[in-house]
Amino acid sequence: MIRIAIAARFGVAAGAIAAASALAGAQASTTPVAFTRAQADVGAHVYARTCANCHGVRLDDGIAPPLSGTAFLQKWSASDRSLDDLFFVTRNSMPKNAGGTLPAPEYLAVLAYVLERNGHAAGDAELVAERVQLARMHVNAPAKAVVGQRPPPAEFVRGDGGILPHAIGPAQAALVAGSPDGRDWLTHTRDYAGSRYSPLAQITSANVRHLRPACIFQVGELGNFQTGPVVHAGVMYFTTLRSTIAIDAATCRQRWRHTWQPLASERGHVNRGVAVKDGRVIRGTSDGYLLAIDSDKGALLWARRIGDANQGETITMAPLIYDSLVFVGPAIGENAIRGWVAAFRVDNGERAWRFNIVPAPGEPGSETWKQASNVPLGGGAVWTPLAIDTKAELLYVPAANPAPDFPEKIRGGINLYTNSLLAIHLRTGKLAWYDQMVPNDEHDWDLTHVSPLYQAKIGGTMRNLVATAGKDGMLRVVDRDSKQRVFATAVTTIANADAPVTIAGAHACPGVLGGVEWNGPAFHPGANVLVVPAVDWCSSYYLDPEVRFIAGQNYLGGRTVIDSIWGGWITAVDASTGKVRWRHHSAAPVLAAVTATAGGLILGGELNGDFIALDASTGAVRYRFNTGGAIGAGLVTYTVGGTQYIAVASGRPSPFWAKEYMGSPTIVVFSLPAQGAKQ
Repeated sequence: MIRIAIAARFGVAAGAIAAASALAGAQASTTPVAFTRAQADVGAHVYARTCANCHGVRLDDGIAPPLSGTAFLQKWSASDRSLDDLFFVTRNSMPKNAGGTLPAPEYLAVLAYVLERNGHAAGDAELVAERVQLARMHVNAPAKAVVGQRPPPAEFVRGDGGILPHAIGPAQAALVAGSPDGRDWLTHTRDYAGSRYSPLAQITSANVRHLRPACIFQVGELGNFQTGPVVHAGVMYFTTLRSTIAIDAATCRQRWRHTWQPLASERGHVNRGVAVKDGRVIRGTSDGYLLAIDSDKGALLWARRIGDANQGETITMAPLIYDSLVFVGPAIGENAIRGWVAAFRVDNGERAWRFNIVPAPGEPGSETWKQASNVPLGGGAVWTPLAIDTKAELLYVPAANPAPDFPEKIRGGINLYTNSLLAIHLRTGKLAWYDQMVPNDEHDWDLTHVSPLYQAKIGGTMRNLVATAGKDGMLRVVDRDSKQRVFATAVTTIANADAPVTIAGAHACPGVLGGVEWNGPAFHPGANVLVVPAVDWCSSYYLDPEVRFIAGQNYLGGRTVIDSIWGGWITAVDASTGKVRWRHHSAAPVLAAVTATAGGLILGGELNGDFIALDASTGAVRYRFNTGGAIGAGLVTYTVGGTQYIAVASGRPSPFWAKEYMGSPTIVVFSLPAQGAKQ
């Protein structure tokens, strides 16, 4: 039979299909699910061609969310979700980055195949794209005896960490100083100003060619890897989706590993790092918790539920600690969350204040949203690094796009405070000032970075400045005193930026995955340049005839088709004038962090796995080493025992960026050989 032949080809045993059927534990539907065996056979062929690369040949063994088994059934057997909802999501978002590009019969066939693999029996009637009929059909619910029921999430979990060894630091004074000798890398972006600049100069543009791996740590997991390592006193701390790991920063020997077991639904599938202070390692989780871990032993101190995963709130960013407060916000505005940033007590996770990025009715800014909309409105997520002006005690926050993403007319006005630089009094949560970079956003052009905070001479006067960058591909610098914009410079291809998104479609650059993503600018004070990594990837945008909200699914109000051609840039921009000094072009998007050093270097990574060192003055490549996996994560430098090291986090960032560039999570640490350091 064709069906058996396809199963054999994909390595699927007949027992696997029977197991999916047993797992399903059917419930009666308003209308029985209807599809034919021939339709499912066609769907198996289409799935193999367009879906298996991400979701796996078994439907649950890929890099994308599973389409069979417990997790899939728990999500799609809910009473408020119909087969029409599943068909809507499938045809609008699949294949990855090319939703809506398959013929309707192929989408229906894939859906029939997925249903069969989840225990539904084929019949005599075909599955058809008739909305009323599909809305009456439901995916079979899993049997409780097989799946089990998740208990209600706990609000607070007290760990077993015991008494903290506060002496191991770092203390507040050290965090404010920012490791002026370069020994440590104390925050996600090195210091409160987010400079990503190290004063270390043992490794230089002249001797960097002698670098070699000093040690390698293989994480032993297969998930996405976007972590930004933090280093203190010779220990490196970094994260995966669930694990927090400490290793010796010179030898890569593991010291401890803490693995979080989710207490609620996981919404995000990535984590970008930790904050450290006074013996605590603080991180967020995909199910909406904030954790404190003993930095010496790796024992959980406490866990506080700060986000509602059922509403789509997930914590992906690295928190930032100042004094007794931890600052963090929830990610994924596409889940239609109403974004916020908040401060929590470092000793127990209790909330001190919260600022609503999407204002509640009656709050300042709420007048810029349509008040009588018949669809959910939201967005304003926080998923990238924060910065702090320690003298003014202002917290700088990058706020992301509004939701639904594309149909801006549904949302009303300019949708404050999305796509905005926010300067917030860090002790009270009161807004000091803001600058909205992309009002009326209809391209998903999040503001992703509000750092570095730096000083530079303009017209002979030293000015206090802040650099901003985002998915619109623009580097903008603002005077922190006058609040006036100083310059704006494109750091990737900009085309049709003002083209309105319609049902017929609009092509624009950057695309929905373009511009500056989760790693942002570095400031080299010696060269007076801002150095920015960027994605060069355009896309076409299409509005949906209807805007439909389905909890837990991307809420776009449309779809995008990503161009087949992509690339990336590392651009050095004069920090006073905005003039481009030099550009380094990459054949693939540049997602990895860039780091500037006093040794005259710009350190970076490419998606093909190459760690690169560029001359800070010219952009010339001085060193290249392939790490064996895509690089889209952090890149830091520090010293242990007087030796300068460079650590690169290598491994597939996420399915969006997979293509041919994969790799499992790995930390590769470089140093000079003894003789190399003298050259």
